[in-house]
Amino acid sequence: MGLFDRIKRVVGANLNDLVNKAEDPEKMLEQAVLEMQEDLVQLRQGVAQAIAAQKRTEKQYNDTQNEINKWQRNAQLALQKGDENLARQALERKKTYTDTGTQLKASLDQQSTQVETLKRNLIQLESKLSEAKTKKEMLKTRITTAKAQEQLEGMVRGMNSSSAMSAFERMEEKVLMQEARAQSVAELAGSDLESQFARLESGSDVDDELAALKAQMLPPASPQSQPQLPPQQETNAPKSNEVVDAELDSLRKQLDQM
Repeated sequence: MGLFDRIKRVVGANLNDLVNKAEDPEKMLEQAVLEMQEDLVQLRQGVAQAIAAQKRTEKQYNDTQNEINKWQRNAQLALQKGDENLARQALERKKTYTDTGTQLKASLDQQSTQVETLKRNLIQLESKLSEAKTKKEMLKTRITTAKAQEQLEGMVRGMNSSSAMSAFERMEEKVLMQEARAQSVAELAGSDLESQFARLESGSDVDDELAALKAQMLPPASPQSQPQLPPQQETNAPKSNEVVDAELDSLRKQLDQM
């Protein structure tokens, strides 16, 4: 193989590759269907013209047959009247129409065959066009599915699964830390509230105990029916109150040291 042959093959292969890459399957299918529709329109027009020509020829043939029959009757009438020369002219005119009718009959038969052929071709093209439209929709669906699959596979290949999983793990760790902080705040709030109630309860116990001690240290109340103490006993009351106050101060100091 010569150098120029190899260069020609390489260039041809590159051109074919460019053509294949430039071809869009969906556009090619649409173009093919459009071309078939244009062919169908032209064929329908051809069939219509052929049928019109057939009908025109058929009318001419029928008119010729009417003329043949007319001149046949004229020839018979001339013979009945004894005019042989006029009968001969009528037969000659009949022959002219007969020759024309023969030609028209041959043309009419040929046109009828062409029209039948065109009709069959039209039916076949309509069937192929319908089939092509169905295949086009199916192929378009397959092309769309293939493109979606290719795009999805590209996304999967381009996606870094390890980095994605590590991101999820980091997010999960942050959520756990947030939950732990929320739980610790709730526990601190609960413990602080419990300590406040505990202080209230302990303070209430001390107050109750202090009230009980006060009640014990106070002298019993004298009934109203009992006679008043003599004046000399009232002089001893200040001394007993001083003793109570001293003991009360001692108890307060003990409570403060607790």
